[in-house]
Amino acid sequence: MKTQSSRTPLVVLIAGCIGLAGPATAAAGGKLSATRPVIAIVDGELFVGHARGYLDGSGTIAIHAQKNPALSCRGEFTSSPELGGNGSMRCSDGATATYRFQREGIFRGHGTGTTSRGEMSFAYGFSADEALPYLNLPGKKKLGRSGSELTLVD
Repeated sequence: MKTQSSRTPLVVLIAGCIGLAGPATAAAGGKLSATRPVIAIVDGELFVGHARGYLDGSGTIAIHAQKNPALSCRGEFTSSPELGGNGSMRCSDGATATYRFQREGIFRGHGTGTTSRGEMSFAYGFSADEALPYLNLPGKKKLGRSGSELTLVD
């Protein structure tokens, strides 16, 4: 049986690694979490937002259409390093989605899904340039910037 003093260095090491890997915050109930940006293409339309993951593998996602920020989607997911993850979302217009993703480390990953609107691809924790290989952009469109906002451009 391990004593409290023999477990303390392990707890400090884990907490230190989490702190070095990226910002973590204490969420409701005292769960540590990390939030990362999400870039998604849903039925040919650009959505952006964030995902918040917790140490137990659960998390939440919130994205909105870049052209129409009033169109938003929220959902939950579960994940593990071995199996990746899956989740579901509901959008403000009643659309629904289910998706699967692969983790590329603790704070990054990519996936695909099906929505009641059409297909979805997404990446989280990547810059826009890093996310490109994982996104199914419509037609001959590319990701561009208008000021600080991501946009789909011809």
